[in-house]
Amino acid sequence: MKLPSFSPRWLLFSLLLVVLALVVRENLTKRPDKLYQLVNGQVEMCLSCHKEEKLDPAHGREVLGCSSCHLGDPLAIDKKGGHRGIVKNPGDLRVVEKTCGVEGCHAQDVKKVKNSLMATNRGILATLLHYWGEAPDQNGAFSVEELIKTGKTSLAIDYYRKLCATCHLWKEKGDLEGFFGEKGGGCTACHYTRPQAPKAIRPWETFFRFGQDKKKPHPLINKKVPMENCIRCHNRSGRVGTSFIGVYEGESYGTPYEHGGPSKKELPGDRYYLDLPADIHHQQGMACIDCHTRDEIMGDGTNYAHYEQALEISCELCHTNNGAPGTTRKNKKMNNIKQEPDGRFVLTGKLDEKKHPLNPPKAGICDYQGHKRMGCASCHSSWIPQCYGCHAKRDMRDTHLDKLTGKETDGWWEEGRSYLRYEKPMLAVWKDKIVTVTPGCQDVVTLIDKQGKPAGSFNSLTMAALSPHTTQKAGRACADCHTSTKTVGLGEGTAWKEKGQWRFSGVDQGLQTEAGPTPPLDGYVDIEGKPLQKSARPDLRPFNKGELARILRVGQCLPCHKDYSDKIYTNYTPERKCPVFDEESGTTKR
Repeated sequence: MKLPSFSPRWLLFSLLLVVLALVVRENLTKRPDKLYQLVNGQVEMCLSCHKEEKLDPAHGREVLGCSSCHLGDPLAIDKKGGHRGIVKNPGDLRVVEKTCGVEGCHAQDVKKVKNSLMATNRGILATLLHYWGEAPDQNGAFSVEELIKTGKTSLAIDYYRKLCATCHLWKEKGDLEGFFGEKGGGCTACHYTRPQAPKAIRPWETFFRFGQDKKKPHPLINKKVPMENCIRCHNRSGRVGTSFIGVYEGESYGTPYEHGGPSKKELPGDRYYLDLPADIHHQQGMACIDCHTRDEIMGDGTNYAHYEQALEISCELCHTNNGAPGTTRKNKKMNNIKQEPDGRFVLTGKLDEKKHPLNPPKAGICDYQGHKRMGCASCHSSWIPQCYGCHAKRDMRDTHLDKLTGKETDGWWEEGRSYLRYEKPMLAVWKDKIVTVTPGCQDVVTLIDKQGKPAGSFNSLTMAALSPHTTQKAGRACADCHTSTKTVGLGEGTAWKEKGQWRFSGVDQGLQTEAGPTPPLDGYVDIEGKPLQKSARPDLRPFNKGELARILRVGQCLPCHKDYSDKIYTNYTPERKCPVFDEESGTTKR
């Protein structure tokens, strides 16, 4: 085929047009003032624009630049080219192998973090599915990553996706409006700090103050994780973060009122709080990372099913009469517990380097023979968050946001509760230790179909062991356990002895639901030792009949024999009869 011919004049004109276009483009192109390089000589043109960002020393602009963390094209000279392929949050677990996890940085940590409970939520998912009848036990190998990749769902998983799935490391930071958008972000969930408040404690206060700013400074990345980052997630469910600093989420009335309006003590999500005694460790200036280890938090590479398997620390780690303190349950040495020249052992705070002396348990009390099974928290925890009656309803006539996909799907979940309490932490037996327990999830579930008609209902009430993080220097009074029917698991009410047997009459009579009546919400066991609710672990149980009788019997002695120093407790046995008090009638013998 013969090609068309062009005259020399036309070719020259075309060439001039091309040259003119190149000249115009060059004049319109804003070029950097120079070639920007890192300290190792690598070209990093991102720095031609990003000149004001202030980073922490370990991630300095001149050392790492921008592209090492945020990717993009470091050789591009314009914004569009430089931002091609950029990631806003390098700590996001979806990209972390290309950012934080590259060789020479934190490659060894990626697998550990992805297998950690804070990333997998394995225990939450497995336990929820088990108690809703969707799994044979609570040890299933579930994970958030699997749910994201497969889209797997069920009734229980749908509930999790829509109401629970904002507290895990796979959540994208900034994907939701308001405070909930602050959660998650993979590595940055913990290591991100605001330059305006690098040592903040109450995350809702810094969010209310700085979270709405349109122009935000570049965050700092810090290995000294402030408590704000822990409490950003740990203010729901067990609420150990807020409890540690003395914040108790109360009822949603906003009481006590202030100047005719709701209380100013407000938490995100239309919640209000009361100030209660903070944990003694917080009162002394300690932070979460002073106790909890790196492998506990970030994971050690093992895909654990439950928190107690990952847990390394215990009270005895610091407070012991058996050898030197500082060795964890997994036989690892704490890096912030040292022996001073004078022989004392101290724990050094990781945020402020303050030294805290480690005192042994109090002789004659903590080692009292009758209390040898008691865990430290069972006596030294003065209060515990208790959320009774979790009323969950799914209505298929409406949609709800799936927090894992960011999409609305069929089924609107609505959740309420019967009541909240904090006083008289309940006790139970886990393996061979007496521990504090609280309502794990007392589910009263109602299902509504697309026609607005009832489609099913069921109840699943569970008590769970919880270390409440409300430790006080002084232990609970003897009467707080031995004369409290609520503490021993019977619930609020009255206990008495009749014809040699203990009897009990409770205040809470339970709920009348579509699935049938429930046991008393604060009743874990009846006076005969029969469990009334499920236990969150197979080896967790309420006190049995004999244990209840022995505990309550001491309560009859307390009006006269008030503390450990009384001689009757030196060699006390349940069989010993009181010479002046008739246990049957509750009166003094003549």
